[in-house]
Parts: sequence; C-alpha cells; structure tokens
Amino acid sequence: MKPIADRVIIKPSPADEKTKGGIIIPDTAKEKPQRGEVVAVGPGKTGKDAHSMTVQVGDMVLYGKYSGQEISHEGQDLLIMREEEILVIL
Repeated sequence: MKPIADRVIIKPSPADEKTKGGIIIPDTAKEKPQRGEVVAVGPGKTGKDAHSMTVQVGDMVLYGKYSGQEISHEGQDLLIMREEEILVIL
C-alpha cells in the first residue's frame, strides 16, 4: 500500500491493558491510542504548496485523538492521515 501526496499510514500502538496500579481495563473503557509507528509515507505535496515529507517509515509518532481514517488491511488495523495531523516524532 502506497499513500499519495502528503498522507502517511500508521500502525497504532496497542491500548493499555492495565492501569499503573494494576487494574485491568475492560475493552469498552480503553482509550483510543494516540501513538503509533509510521509504516508508509507518500511522496509529499506537489505544485504551489510543494514540500517533502518530514516523517519516515519506522518513526514513532504522536497524533491527535480523533486524527486519521481507520482502515483494515490484510488483518491489520491502520490509520491513514495527512502529515500535518502528526503532532510530534518521538
């Protein structure tokens, strides 16, 4: 899968199973992860607003809670989003 323009594909990190105190979190109460690994990067924008991509495959990133579009590909849950939705590279 190859994203186009300034889009990236991210594999979200698994949600926490337990709290720091050891309490097991049920599936219904788990928060959506906000960090993940970049698995594919588009070529960047072209034309008047052209720029190269900052993130690279393998980067761990933080993104907004409601960022991106959830997709499923070959049994994996992934997110596709614009590079500008990524907040920070870890």
